[in-house]
Amino acid sequence: MATLLVIVSSPPYAGSDAAWNALRLAETGLDAGDSVRLFLINEGVDAGRASLTRPEGSFDLCAMLKGLADKGAEIKYCKTCIDRCGVGTGEMAAHVVMGSMKELHRWVMTSDRVVTF
Repeated sequence: MATLLVIVSSPPYAGSDAAWNALRLAETGLDAGDSVRLFLINEGVDAGRASLTRPEGSFDLCAMLKGLADKGAEIKYCKTCIDRCGVGTGEMAAHVVMGSMKELHRWVMTSDRVVTF
């Protein structure tokens, strides 16, 4: 079993499927029996907002994150990015917990593979 860290910095629903593909990779890792960690940083923090309105016909990224958490993925968001982006922590989904650069560093150093989207 390997440890996969997926760093999501791309904004959700902004003309790119990067955030969606990051979550798909995380699910594939979990299904393969790997330990999976997700860290939402920069505009990627928006994927963890419970109140985010998704465009019609788009996948619900926050629901996908909940499904990943239910399967055992660890999911954190960058507190500094939340403050910088003006997103209140009360808007974050319960399954996405506050993280820090120090924690991201520890995850990078203790993961077998790190992928960014």
